Amino acid sequence: VKFFVVVKPGKKESRIVSYDQITNTYALELHARPLEGEANRELIKFLKQHFKKDVRIVSGFRSKKKIIEILCQR
Repeated sequence: VKFFVVVKPGKKESRIVSYDQITNTYALELHARPLEGEANRELIKFLKQHFKKDVRIVSGFRSKKKIIEILCQR
């Protein structure tokens, strides 16, 4: 399963702000700053806890808009 995420780093706390069903996009605020992949690592950790499944960034490593994939175990 793939979906879009729009990230706003450097916020007070990490949280999901909204979800748009039409575009399949989550808007998230992350506490981590976008330095040396810190925000990407926090994003992965946050989404793993939220969905209780492994996730990975498919594209957008250096962008605020990313494509995320939920990995399903066989």
